Amino acid sequence: MKRKILIVDDEPNIVMTLEYAFKKQNFEVFIARDGSEALEILENNMLDVVLLDVMMPKVDGYQTIKFIKSKNRLENTKVVFLTAKNKASDIEKGIKLGADKYLIKPFSVKKIVQEIKELLT
Repeated sequence: MKRKILIVDDEPNIVMTLEYAFKKQNFEVFIARDGSEALEILENNMLDVVLLDVMMPKVDGYQTIKFIKSKNRLENTKVVFLTAKNKASDIEKGIKLGADKYLIKPFSVKKIVQEIKELLT
């Protein structure tokens, strides 16, 4: 069975790069360009993992993770922040909100794929 990942980022190059990498690893990939698109996808799909930027238009990553954590049916969905916000307070906030991992941009695609695969084992 294919693992399902939702990539939420407003930067097209990041989305395209990650989408390609995860499809190569046999993931079913969903894309959202902001938090409100992510919420729509989350309402209608069961996902294994959400790769989530913090700073986005409309609904930010913090609001998105609060939504995910408020839904019982999404309790097994892993959430990984992938963001340029790298202060200790930002990381602490992400983890407190329930993130399973907090990764910093710029990033290595290979490392991201590896981190996600480890999280799902």
